[in-house]
Amino acid sequence: MSEILLRRPEVEVRTGLSRSTVYSWMKRGDFPQPVKLGTRLVAWRESEVTAWLESREKRAA
Repeated sequence: MSEILLRRPEVEVRTGLSRSTVYSWMKRGDFPQPVKLGTRLVAWRESEVTAWLESREKRAA
């Protein structure tokens, strides 16, 4: 089974985070790292973004 990859605009929609917040939190280690697809092309694994969202929901509860 192949992993679904999400481009940045889709990650922003799913998480509600801005581009700058995504990259800032990645730098701090608070957001999943993307997969490099090319020189200037990255995507995030859907499973990692989903797991991150679920962990945030548990903390807020």
